[in-house]
This record gives sequence, structure tokens and C-alpha cells, in this order.
Amino acid sequence: MTIDFPDWLAITQLYADYASTVDAGRWADWCEFFTEDCVYRLQPRENHERSFPLATPAFTSKGMLQDRAYGIQETLFHDPYCQRHVVGIPVLREASDDRWRCEANYAVFRTKLSHTSTVFNVGRSFDTIVRTPAGLKFAVREIIDDSEMIPNSIIDPI
Repeated sequence: MTIDFPDWLAITQLYADYASTVDAGRWADWCEFFTEDCVYRLQPRENHERSFPLATPAFTSKGMLQDRAYGIQETLFHDPYCQRHVVGIPVLREASDDRWRCEANYAVFRTKLSHTSTVFNVGRSFDTIVRTPAGLKFAVREIIDDSEMIPNSIIDPI
């Protein structure tokens, strides 16, 4: 399995741009990281390892992501906070013509006003990235939370 440097750089940049966009709360832009028929799932590690299907949330199209983005911006109210994603260098697991399966570790830190920062969520992602006319996009993004309990306060995407 080999990958040329321009593709490796583009994949690494995709992860960095994704984290930056989510941290900035640019939800319409977040949706553009995905293909039209994408899959986005957030699942506890225990369910993933046992092949249990429960994932919260689980979206199966870009339209569903756009609905979530609208909900975050227009209908959800919560205490203000900011989040910062730290994403490890993606590990290439499989490569074929214009399609890559990657894995990356992540940590999300959350800071509420007048509070110290806390570790909010830690885990890894299993991703399928494809080349499209608009650049590289996530076709599948499975976020596996290391904790057996997903916090009920997950509002923003990981």
C-alpha cells in the first residue's frame, strides 16, 4: 500500500481543516466535508467492538448533516462554550484509486465561560475518504468514543 506525497498532504490537510471548521462553529461549511451519500456516526467504543448498531447520532446523508447544522444554529440553546479538537496524524489503513481508509486519534477540549478547560471527549475515527471533483471528502466518518458513556451534552459534531 503506497500513497504519493500530494495525496498524503491533502488527506492531512482535510483533517486539519475539518477540526478548524468545527472549532469555529461554521456548520454549513462542516457539511461540505462530506459526500452526498455520506455516513457520519458517533458510537461508544463498547458498541463498536461488539458490533452493536447503536450510535448517537447516526446520519446517512449530507441532507441529514445539513438538518443537524440547522438545528445547532437555529433551535438548540445551551450554556456558551468553545471546543478545540486535537487530531493525530491520520494512519493510512487501505488505499485504492481515489479512495483511502484512514484512522486518526482525537481529543476534544471544552471551555465554558469562567471555567477551566476540561477534556470533553477522546477517541478515534475510522474514515473513508474519496476524491471528488470538489476535492477530498469524507464518504464515511465513524467516530468511536473511548468512553462507554457518550455525554448527553454532545451538541456539536466531533
